[in-house]
Amino acid sequence: MSDGSKDKANLKKIFKFSWIIVVIAALVVGGIFYSRWQENQDIEAKAAEKQREHAREVAEAMGGSSFEIMNFYAAPGAIHRGDSTEICYGVSNAKSVEIVPKLPEDTWPSLSRCIATEPKKTTTYTLTAVNDKGEKKSATLTIEVQ
Repeated sequence: MSDGSKDKANLKKIFKFSWIIVVIAALVVGGIFYSRWQENQDIEAKAAEKQREHAREVAEAMGGSSFEIMNFYAAPGAIHRGDSTEICYGVSNAKSVEIVPKLPEDTWPSLSRCIATEPKKTTTYTLTAVNDKGEKKSATLTIEVQ
């Protein structure tokens, strides 16, 4: 056998074994990519569950699925003639809202809304909320004008 044919035979052996090394390296790299992908899937699933839990907590804090007048107040509750005050209200799951006597601005269902007003005398306001089933809930407040 000549030196050229020995070199060729050695190159063939090296080439055969190099493919095995390439395949092993590809399997290792593929395993790393797969484990990282799986880890990212787990992180995304945990983040989605946290987001769902947060959304449940927020919905519950905003009255959940119940029909409620969450608040109805004036700030300040007592004023001097000519001063203004804010009437604030919050309702959950209401279809419509009405405040009587009528305020300077329109009312609508809101979790938190305040409307400025200037009553001329001590006035009692009534908030009436109606849900989509026609059920009504009311609350009252009195602003004292001195």
